[in-house]
Amino acid sequence: MSSRPMLNQREAAAACGVSRTTIRRRREAGDLPNAVQDDVRGWLIPVDDLLAAGLRLHAPTAPDKTAPAGPDADVDQEHDAAELRAELERVRHEHALAVAEAEHGRQLAEAEAKHLRAELAARADHIADLQRTLKALMPSPERPILQPSVPGQAQSNDPPPVPTSPDAGAGPAAG
Repeated sequence: MSSRPMLNQREAAAACGVSRTTIRRRREAGDLPNAVQDDVRGWLIPVDDLLAAGLRLHAPTAPDKTAPAGPDADVDQEHDAAELRAELERVRHEHALAVAEAEHGRQLAEAEAKHLRAELAARADHIADLQRTLKALMPSPERPILQPSVPGQAQSNDPPPVPTSPDAGAGPAAG
């Protein structure tokens, strides 16, 4: 193994003046045989592999600022455009899902609000019934208080008889 450093795909693209897509395609084609995947940095490519693949280090153009010339440039741009279209479609899909989820949440909230309004109306009706019942059971100033009835005793609307004393006289029939 050489003592030269290993670059990740982004660093290799910047060092060689090509796009990351070019580095990725060259790696996938087997042009960079000693590339290894690192859990932290991603694909690491030995500088010797880049040189052996015909890439020049410190190329005059930067991949992300100026488009590289040549037949690879068109392919890279088309691939980059395809990746961007795919990313755009993914973002649109996620947005559509988020909008649908928000709409569903709004519909659920409206249904719950409708249910709660119906519950409140039913309870308000019940409270009004209870208030009418309570009012009917309460004595009013113009109505006398009803006495409980005793079974077996005749009810009459006449006032009760006035008691008389035994000394008051027996009247003409006495005697």
